[in-house]
Amino acid sequence: MPRTVSHPSAGTTPAPSFEALLQRPDLAWMGQNTTHLDPPPEVIRALVDSTMQREFQFYAPALGFTELRELIVDDLGLAGSTAMITDGAVGGLYHVCTALAPGLSRLITTDPGWPWPGRFVELEGVPVTAVEVYSAEAGYKLTAAALAEVIEPAALLYLIDPLNPLGSSYDRDELEAIVAVARAHGAIIVHDCTYRHFADGHTLVAELYPEATLTTTPSNPLGANIQAQRAAIAGLKVKDPWLHRLRQINRRNQQIVTEAVRHSSLGRVLVDPSQGNFLAVDVSGQDWTADRVCAELLERDVFIRSGTYQSPAFGERFVKVSTSVPTLWAERFAAAWAELWPAGPRDEGGRR
Repeated sequence: MPRTVSHPSAGTTPAPSFEALLQRPDLAWMGQNTTHLDPPPEVIRALVDSTMQREFQFYAPALGFTELRELIVDDLGLAGSTAMITDGAVGGLYHVCTALAPGLSRLITTDPGWPWPGRFVELEGVPVTAVEVYSAEAGYKLTAAALAEVIEPAALLYLIDPLNPLGSSYDRDELEAIVAVARAHGAIIVHDCTYRHFADGHTLVAELYPEATLTTTPSNPLGANIQAQRAAIAGLKVKDPWLHRLRQINRRNQQIVTEAVRHSSLGRVLVDPSQGNFLAVDVSGQDWTADRVCAELLERDVFIRSGTYQSPAFGERFVKVSTSVPTLWAERFAAAWAELWPAGPRDEGGRR
């Protein structure tokens, strides 16, 4: 039986200040799952046009522009569904969790996973169970059998697919088995498929369980202001060739990172190839902690993220490396990683 934890709060080690990091123009940003490639020119033009028209002075439509909502439904292939534009992923999850909380018996999530839904429902008095999935045997993801051991009537399952931060994803038959368990208990599923465009294949839970599924799609770094929505409309209209290039660069960067880890004798990539725009690297067993690895790379102007942010049970074991970045950054990561001592960090005198 997979172990579970009742409070999936994040680790206590503070992350570097993003404001401070923004003051470092030469930094390789590989610690956030945002894309740092040049956007399509149509997106830039939409942002400029909106700014020149001073649309930032107006309130955005409450549910988002109708055109954008229709484009999102079309992109998902969920005809007949309703799309609502929220102010970023965290804001959207807050509204979902707090609105549903009065009727929930429990929230079920994973560790590692994304901490915010658990935090939100706990504020409303809803208990949280995080199923531990840091296991090669389980494929680094939730299984229907593990879900069946903890689910109860009126539960909310928060399912991240592909799974941030590990990079695993679910096959259709795995989702069908999970949906069968959820349906038998009258549970609701929030399917967070923010990174689905990076997956080799992806199935929407809403296709299998339309009566009780909420789907969340990419939002970062844009929110719901008018300028962001204009840019999103433009992007969705020209997304296919841009996504093709993005996926190629992302996969190439993952190969560079994976090879760097393999040749260094420090760490191992957990899911290869990752189905997201990030890789999780286990650094345990060699006198390293995730926070220390991140600190060492930051000294070399490479920013990656410690697992402590997304996993109280396993966070010190792994780091997350974002890969939808310029290939030069991936090469800088490889050079910096090669300088880390496999036996552990050196002290101030240069000794191990």
